[in-house]
Parts: sequence; structure tokens; C-alpha cells
Amino acid sequence: MAESESRRELTHFLRTRRARLSSAEFGLPSNGRRRTLGLRREEVAALAGIGLTWYTSLEQGKDIRVSTSFLERLALALRFTAAERAYLFTLAQQRLPPLPKSDPVPEAGERLKLILNAIECPAYARNSRFDVLAWNMANTRIFGDFGLIPLRERNVIWLMFARSYHRRNMPDWETDARNLVAKFRMSFGQATELENYRALISKLESVSPEFTHLWRQHDVSDLGEGATRFLSPRDGELRFQHYTFAPEFLPDLRIVMYVPEARSAMKDGRRCALPPLLGGRR
Repeated sequence: MAESESRRELTHFLRTRRARLSSAEFGLPSNGRRRTLGLRREEVAALAGIGLTWYTSLEQGKDIRVSTSFLERLALALRFTAAERAYLFTLAQQRLPPLPKSDPVPEAGERLKLILNAIECPAYARNSRFDVLAWNMANTRIFGDFGLIPLRERNVIWLMFARSYHRRNMPDWETDARNLVAKFRMSFGQATELENYRALISKLESVSPEFTHLWRQHDVSDLGEGATRFLSPRDGELRFQHYTFAPEFLPDLRIVMYVPEARSAMKDGRRCALPPLLGGRR
């Protein structure tokens, strides 16, 4: 979407969002008959703790730049859903918002296991720092058992750069590593708590010149799918298309699934099946 069109869309979006809210919902005085449907601009600005002039300019589609804090306060004041918050950032800053800190979901671990066990292809779940949290038996059979790796090293970025196994068994290691770092850079840019990220980055820079070089390129990517080649000691060269999914009940997690290409048959001849409870690709 062109920038001028984004500003026009932002104008309509903000006007309709504040029009759906009433002053009574916030305990604001009505002051008689209101000419404005919903909240007034000055009320939105006051509720959000932002300047009226800046909010008015933003809603009018003027070419201004506002901070992340400004947009977060506005989204909170207008009671935006997660999707509306993301849309606000997309229109105002042409990027997704920082990832929110998700609250623990009851039985999330069991639900995640159900999803992974229903997938016949190799699949695993990771968080935004690329720590591996769960995996299925197909993933163990093809790529090895994550359970044998110490918990502190059970991270996709660390395994790619700090262990020789992946380098030996990935014919396109350089391309795959570059793409992986670009996706990690995107997650780093969206993170709100950076201490754990910085600790991992520092540790990687101390052991891998290749990671240091790629990290300093500042390449970014949000592409959740692509091709992967893997040299299996048992099955020979395997070719996969990998896809990334985001469960709605754990929005900061990603499920990565590897679908064998038609020309790359695993010895047991299995075909991958995607369970219906997973949504679209991300």
C-alpha cells in the first residue's frame, strides 16, 4: 500500500474506531447533546495521554511520524484488539508492532503436543527467540532428537552456527543460515524484552564468525516458508518445503513443518497431513 493511501486508510480507520465508543463507557460527562458520534478527538487524546495536536494530525492523514509509545497508548485507549493494534502499526509505521508478552495459557503444552502429534511430517514448535519447545516423532526420525541436546543449547540459531552437524548435512547451509538470521533479526526488532536475545547474540558472536558477519549485515525477513535440502544418514538427500504457522492460543509461538517434495521420498513412504486445527501459513 502506498504511503499516501496508508494515511487515507488510517484516517478512516481511526474515525470509525472512536465513533464506535461512547463517552459513557469511560465515565466521561456527556455535556448535553453531542454532535460527534462516539468519542471526540480531545477525549481520545486525554484517554491515551497524548497531545491533541499530534492525534488530530495523525487522524487527518498528515505526513507526521509518531513513536511506538504513542501508538501503543492510542491502541490501549481505543481498546483495540490484537489485530487492530497490528493494523494501526502497519498503517502508521509500515511495520508490525512489537510482540506482546503473552500470558500463559492453561494446558497450552498439551494442546501443542496434540497439534504436533497430528502432523505426519517433521515439525517442531519454537518461540520468537527460536528456542525449541516441542517436536514430533517424525522430526526426531529425520533431523535427530532435540531431547538429547542440553536445554540451554536447544535453540535453532545456536544449533545452526555452533554445531557442525547441520553444516555437514545441509548442502545449502550458507543460504539457509543467512535466511535464518534475517528472520531472527525481525523477531529481535519486534521483541519488547531484549535481555535474553542479547545474551544469545553475544554467545553466538563469541563462537561463530559466520554469525557475527551475517548479524552485522542487518538483513531482515518475515518469510515463513521456503525450500530445504537435508542429507540424512539413513535416507540420503531429502528435499522439503517448510511452512510456518502461528497457533492463535499461543501467538508468540511458531510451528515449523517440513513437507517432503514429490521427488524426495522418505523410505517409509509417508505423506504429510496437516491437522484441521491449524490456520493459514505465516
